[in-house]
Amino acid sequence: MILVVGDLVTDVLVEHAGEIQPGSDTDAAIRVAGGGQAANTAAWLAHAGREVTLIAAVGDDQPGRDRVAELTAAGVRCAVEVLPGVATGSVVVLTGVTERTMITDRGASLRIGPEHVTAAVAGAARGGHLHLSGYPLLHAGSRPAGLAALTAAAGRGLRVSVDAASAAPLRSAGDFLDWVRDTELLLCNADEADVLAGPGSAAEQAVRLTAHVRNVVLKRGGDGALWASRDGGLWTVPAETVPVKDPTGAGDAFAAGLLSAWSTGAGPEAALRAGGVLGAAAVSRIGARPAPPGA
Repeated sequence: MILVVGDLVTDVLVEHAGEIQPGSDTDAAIRVAGGGQAANTAAWLAHAGREVTLIAAVGDDQPGRDRVAELTAAGVRCAVEVLPGVATGSVVVLTGVTERTMITDRGASLRIGPEHVTAAVAGAARGGHLHLSGYPLLHAGSRPAGLAALTAAAGRGLRVSVDAASAAPLRSAGDFLDWVRDTELLLCNADEADVLAGPGSAAEQAVRLTAHVRNVVLKRGGDGALWASRDGGLWTVPAETVPVKDPTGAGDAFAAGLLSAWSTGAGPEAALRAGGVLGAAAVSRIGARPAPPGA
C-alpha cells in the first residue's frame, strides 16, 4: 500500500495554441477535470496497478463528490475529509505545448485536519510507503497536516518520499528542508532545485541536497532525470522521446512510476526509467490523469 497525502482539486484546463493576448481574446479549448498533485500521483499509481490511498480534503459540495467519485472509479481508495462550509479547491491551468501556468484557489485543501491525516496513516500497515505532496507544507493552513503526516509515518515505520511541489511558494517557505530533514527521498524539478539548492548543475544541486535528505531525484523534463544518494551514488536516465500534447501532470505521473518501481525493490536507475515511462504517457495526452477506465 502506498499512501499519498496532499491536494484534491478541480482543474479547469485551458489549452491555448498561441500566445495569450492580454486584454483581448485568446482561442482555447477548455475542459474541467480532477486535479491536484497528490490526487494525480495517486491516480497514476492506481493505473500502474498499485494499491493506493489518497489522504486529502474536499468541501461538502458537488465538485468534491465528483472528484472523489472519479478517483474511486480509477481504483484509488479515498480517505478524504469532507469539510462543510468550505469549497473544494480549484486550479485554472493555462497550458501550451511546452509549459503551463496555474492560478490556484486551494479551498478545502488548506483546511485538511492533522487529526484526520494522523488517523488515516495510523491505519496503514507497517512497512508501507507514504508520499507527501509538498503543497500542504507550503501553506500555513495545511502545514500542521503535512507535518502530522511525516510524524505519523515515522511512528508506523513507513518509508517516506516528498515532492517539493512548486517553486514560487518554496521561496517563502524557508524551513522546508528542515521539515523534511532525513526523509528517504525528495523529488523536485529544476526550478524547485534552484530554490532549494541554489545555482549549479543538476548533479551539483542534487548532491548538495543530500546533506538534508537521503536521496534526491531531480526531474528535468525533456532532459530526463537524475538520482543522487547520500552515500555518493549518482544515476541519470534520458527522457522518453514522445510527441508532447500537454505537460500538465507529467511530474506527478513520473513520481508515480518511480514510486511504483522503487517501493517494490527496484534500484535507482530502474525506478527513474519507470518514472520516465509514465511521464511520457502523461505528456502524450491532454489532462493530468490517465484515461478513465473504459475510455
